[in-house]
Amino acid sequence: MISEIYDVIVVGGGHAGCEAAAAAANMGSKTLLVTMNMQTIGQMSCNPAMGGIAKGQIVREIDALGGYSGIVADKSAIQFKMLNLSKGPAMWSPRTQNDRMLFAEEWRLALENTPNLDFFQDMVKNIIVDKNRVTGVITSLGIEIKAKSVILTNGTFLNGLIHVGDKQLGGGRMGEPRAFGITEQLVSIGFDAGRMKTGTPPRVDGRSLDYSKMEEQKGDENPQKFSYLDIPKLTEQRSCHITYTNDTVHEILRSGFDRSPMFNGTIKSIGPRYCPSIEDKINRFAERNRHQLFVEPEGWRTIEIYLNGFSSSLPEDIQIKAMKYIPGFENVKVFRPGYAIEYDYFPPTQLKHTLETKLIENLYFAGQINGTTGYEEAAGQGLIAGINAHNKVHEKEDFILGRDEAYIGVLIDDLITKGTEEPYRMFTSRAEYRLLLRQDNADIRLTEKSWNLGLAKDNRLRKVEEKIRESNDLEAFLREYSLKPKQINPILEESNSKPADQAYRAAQFLTRPNINLEKLCLIQEIKEKTDQYSPEIQQQAEINIKYKGYIEKEKENVAKLNRMENIKIPESFNFSAITSLSAEAKQKLNKIHPKTIAQASRISGVSPADINVLLIYLGK
Repeated sequence: MISEIYDVIVVGGGHAGCEAAAAAANMGSKTLLVTMNMQTIGQMSCNPAMGGIAKGQIVREIDALGGYSGIVADKSAIQFKMLNLSKGPAMWSPRTQNDRMLFAEEWRLALENTPNLDFFQDMVKNIIVDKNRVTGVITSLGIEIKAKSVILTNGTFLNGLIHVGDKQLGGGRMGEPRAFGITEQLVSIGFDAGRMKTGTPPRVDGRSLDYSKMEEQKGDENPQKFSYLDIPKLTEQRSCHITYTNDTVHEILRSGFDRSPMFNGTIKSIGPRYCPSIEDKINRFAERNRHQLFVEPEGWRTIEIYLNGFSSSLPEDIQIKAMKYIPGFENVKVFRPGYAIEYDYFPPTQLKHTLETKLIENLYFAGQINGTTGYEEAAGQGLIAGINAHNKVHEKEDFILGRDEAYIGVLIDDLITKGTEEPYRMFTSRAEYRLLLRQDNADIRLTEKSWNLGLAKDNRLRKVEEKIRESNDLEAFLREYSLKPKQINPILEESNSKPADQAYRAAQFLTRPNINLEKLCLIQEIKEKTDQYSPEIQQQAEINIKYKGYIEKEKENVAKLNRMENIKIPESFNFSAITSLSAEAKQKLNKIHPKTIAQASRISGVSPADINVLLIYLGK
C-alpha cells in the first residue's frame, strides 16, 4: 500500500486523463495519474490531428480555461487550417495536423513540469468504496492507493476487444492490453453499463505512394494557432493529400463482407454515426461510386501515413487488396491494417453536471467512458472533472458551464440530460447559441472564470483584458469615423454593392455582405488606425460590428432560457406523484432528476405539455 493519501487520483493517461490531472494539480490538489503505460501518455490513438468543426472551438475553450491541449497541439503541429471560412464566424473551426510522437512527448513534458502531480504505472482493477463514497483504488499488483476523489478516464480499455476480420484480440489499442475489473465492480454496485464500437484505418508507408495522382492539400498561407498564449506560429508546414475510392475498390471490399465482424453479427455494439467504417459507407451509400480519403502524414520525420476515411475491420487481405486500386496506392506497403474495437461505457445520465457519479460520491467519469468520441470531447470533460474533483475535496463550489457559455457546456449538458446510445460527437449544430460560442472569443468567454478558480494564470487574464480594450477601441473608431460617398463609392462599386448617396459611419458599411475591414483599409485613414492592431483584434472588432444584431438576439434568447434555469426542482421532488405527466416523462424525469426546468425541457421524451404541468406544480 502507498501510504500517501491523494486529493485526486486520475485513472488513465489519455486526453481526458491528462487534462484532468493537469487541472487538479495546477489548482493545488495533490494528484496521482495512474496509467497502464507511462510511454503512451497523451497518445493519439486514432488520427494525428486536433480540432475541426466544433472540435476546434472546444480546444480553444480548453486553452482559455488554462488547459494544455491547445498548447500541446500548437507545439506539435505540422499543418494548420481554419475550416469553414466561406461561412459565417460561428462556423469557423481551427484544425491542426500533428506530429503524433511529438504530441505525446509534449504532453508528457507538460505533465512532468506540473507541480503537485505524481505518476504510477499499473492497471487499476478496482476502486475502494466506503459507504457510497470512493476512498481510493486497487491496482493489478494489489497495491492500495488512498484518495479523497477518483476520476476514471479509461478510454477504450475497459474490456476492450479488437476485431480484424474473423480475428479477435483483447486490447485497449493494438499492441496494448485491455483493462478489466472496473466494469464488473461498478455494475455490481448498481451502475448501468453498455458496449460501444469505434475503429481506425490502416497505417501505410508513405514512400510507397504516388502523390502525383492525388490532390495536394496545403495548410493556410497565414497559419494561426489554438493557444491564446504567445506560442510561435508555424513557419513551415507539411501537406496532406486527397484521393478517392472507386467501384473496383468497393467491389473488393464487398467480397469480404461475409468475413466482416460488422455484418456477420460478431460486433453487436453501435459505432460512431459520423465517422463510419469504409464498409459501412459503401453499404449505407450504395449509390455512390466513390468516397473521399485524406492521406495524412504522421509527423515531421516519419514515413508513416494515416489513411483517414478508410477505417475498417475487414480481413487484412481484403483491406490491402482494395487499397491497391486507390489512385496513388497501387504499390502501397501496409504497416498495419485497420481494426475495430469494442469497449465498455457507462450511460452518462448516471452523472451530475460536474461529472461526479450520482451513485458514488467523489467518483468522476470523463471521456469515452461516458460514450463520447474524439480527443477534444474527452479533453474537455477531463478538464471539467479535474476542476470539480479539486473543488469538491476542498469544499468549494461546483464549476458548471452553461450551454450559452461554452461548447463544453453543451457537450456535458447533452450527455447528462439526453444520454447517448452511440458515440457522441460535437457539431456546431448541437449548440443553439453558436454565434456566441465562436472560436475567436473563447478567451473572452472563459478566461476570467478560470482565473477566479485559480487555474488560469495572471498573464492569461492580462492578455484577455488587453484584447477587449483594443477591440473596443477599434470598434469605437469604426462606429464614429464618417465616410463620404466619394471615399467609399469606388470600393462599393468594385464589390457590387449599392453606392452611398450620403456620408455614413464606417461601421454601417461593414454590415454589408460584400464589404469587410480589409476593403475599408483601402481608405488611408482607416488603414492607419487599423494597422495599429493585430489581425486578431481586427477580426474581433469586425465580427462585433458585422453581427451585432444577431449577437444581441441570441443574448435575448439566452436571457429567456436563464429564467427557466432559475426555476429549481427540489431534489426530493416526486415526479411519479404527478398524474398529469406522461408515462415517458415520469420515467425519464425520475431517471435523470433534472435540477432545473430548463434542464428538464431538454430531456428527450419530455414534451412542452409536461413542462407546463411541472411549472404549475412548482407554482410558476
